[in-house]
Amino acid sequence: SSCASINRVPSERLHDNPSCGKCKRPVLDGSPVSLNDQTFDRFITKNDLPVVVDFWADWCGPCKMMAPVFSQAASELATQIRFAKVDTEQARDLAARYAIRSIPTLIKFKQGKESDRIAGDMDLGSLKRWSST
Repeated sequence: SSCASINRVPSERLHDNPSCGKCKRPVLDGSPVSLNDQTFDRFITKNDLPVVVDFWADWCGPCKMMAPVFSQAASELATQIRFAKVDTEQARDLAARYAIRSIPTLIKFKQGKESDRIAGDMDLGSLKRWSST
């Protein structure tokens, strides 16, 4: 959620637009979550849903081109997958830890562990298929 609180929502209730118990805002608002060195580990490990993280930078043309596609996928798959973004210029430790050599790089996490990665921009259909596998 927007306040970074941990909320427990039964899987059968994910489509009911659950609200955060602390801030009362939607838990799954359909927009990518911005993560940094301080918030990354907690978000990745405390999510029961898979998490797709876009490692990007402001100066990267392909990253900027893919940003609207990433946001649209986040909106369309909000109850199935969490989408997050990490600015590699601001979170250099994370970029080093995950050996980000080219951007954009997308990493999929399941139960807190990296399960897949891909480098380069993607169209909406490809992103949704890759994210859902």
